[in-house]
Amino acid sequence: MTRRSCCIYATGIVCAHLLIVGIALVVAQVFQTMIHSRLKKEITLTEKSQVFESWKNPPPPVYMEYYFFNVTNPEEFLAGKKASVQQIGPYTYREYRPRENVTFLENGTKIYALNPKSFVFVPEKSAGDPEVDVITTVNIPYVAVMSELNSYNFFLRSMVSVYVSSLGVDIFMTRTVHEILWGFKDPLLSKIHKMKPDVDEYFGLMWKKNGTHEGEFVFHTGEQNYLDYGKIDTWNGLSKMSWWSSNQSNMINGTDGAVFHPLIDRNELLYIFAADLCRSIHLAYVKDVEVKGIQAYRFAPPNDVLMSPDENPTNAGFCVPAGDCLGTGVLKVSVCREGAPIVVSFPHFYQADPAYINAVDGLNPNKEEHETYLDLQPTTGVPIRACKRAQLNIILKRVPGFPKTRFINETIFPIMFVNETATIDDDSASQMRTLLLIVTLASNFPLLIVGLGIILLLVLVVLFCRNRQKKNEVKRIDFTEAFHSFTTAKDDTAYTQVSDKPDDSSDKPASQPTKNGSYIAMSPVEAQKC
Repeated sequence: MTRRSCCIYATGIVCAHLLIVGIALVVAQVFQTMIHSRLKKEITLTEKSQVFESWKNPPPPVYMEYYFFNVTNPEEFLAGKKASVQQIGPYTYREYRPRENVTFLENGTKIYALNPKSFVFVPEKSAGDPEVDVITTVNIPYVAVMSELNSYNFFLRSMVSVYVSSLGVDIFMTRTVHEILWGFKDPLLSKIHKMKPDVDEYFGLMWKKNGTHEGEFVFHTGEQNYLDYGKIDTWNGLSKMSWWSSNQSNMINGTDGAVFHPLIDRNELLYIFAADLCRSIHLAYVKDVEVKGIQAYRFAPPNDVLMSPDENPTNAGFCVPAGDCLGTGVLKVSVCREGAPIVVSFPHFYQADPAYINAVDGLNPNKEEHETYLDLQPTTGVPIRACKRAQLNIILKRVPGFPKTRFINETIFPIMFVNETATIDDDSASQMRTLLLIVTLASNFPLLIVGLGIILLLVLVVLFCRNRQKKNEVKRIDFTEAFHSFTTAKDDTAYTQVSDKPDDSSDKPASQPTKNGSYIAMSPVEAQKC
């Protein structure tokens, strides 16, 4: 066997082994299963895991952008006309949210933590100075008092109305952005505080929320089941709420929105418990996106999250009391706002009933600016980009005994909305791209084996064809040499005379015998001369 033949046979054997092993690994998904198993063990809330530190101290900067609706025609609205508002903002604050008092529970399967939040104003990302800019908006304490007195008799309401007017308090107030956001001493609440000390005399949309937390959380670490990674077990000691009118509505589902389990599928629903909304919401897959070179899935709340119970019966549990429901796109949260007629929605009543949008001039809902969404890296479950957008509204309606309300049309009046944004920082994005490259190469290693086998198969075909060609060339060379030898021999050959007569004996030596007959002889000439 020649060296060439040995090379062909060896290449064929290696090629066959690579193809068989590679295809078997691809079909069995051995490497992909190993990688997924590794991810499930690594992405847990344990001290040794790589994600634990980033969970305790999230590296991406979080920004809170506050937008306010400045009422441009308060007197006309009180006279019965449609309200007109103008959007003011943003006033941007950097949010810091480290987790504190982290404690492992139940053999490391659960973890307790507080999540205090602090805010620092960022002037370069803001539209103005919150301590200088002034806006006109609804006087929420006054409206809350009217709503509280709605169940009392007409005479008492009339007396309170006269007293409130003597304090110079009106349905609308004009304050600086800083006062409305972070608090001011309200004259009406100050009077109530003297009678009921448990009522705070200060009011602000973010009053006592700078440097405080939203409650005590216990999370699942994900050690027992990777699908439970980061899910809330209890909030303030409760495994379910008691505000709403159905067990399903009172459930505390999902995570706090900071982490999600790895290996996310496009077809699944993701749940988030939003303490500021007093409920859990779900998000559905929208589309694939790319953020800083990282492929991600975009999830967003579908239309049915705040849909009217007439269209989505599962939302009937959020009507308190049962049957007292609002329309599509809004949620009344008075049960967790000390009875105040507060309503939450998406900004500019995005995805809400057109009646709410048309009730106020100056609203322009659109998906790009007002949709809430999360961009998640599906392999690791890490949020790459997030935009949480929510609007605060209040119900304004006629209250007998308060003459200033006698002409107004019942309206869900927009106060402000917040845009909470976070995008992965460059260092974390670089680390994520490296991790995903390693995961991709390891998961696709069987395909590399199959590819190498195919390359060797092509090499084998080339070698086989060249070997056949070589053999044909050798055969042609042998034939040519044989033909050439035959031609040379023909040139050196002579033929003897054919005759039935004897040659002339006079020219021959006497000792040479006489030729006697007719025969054909073919002899070399030199042989005849011998």
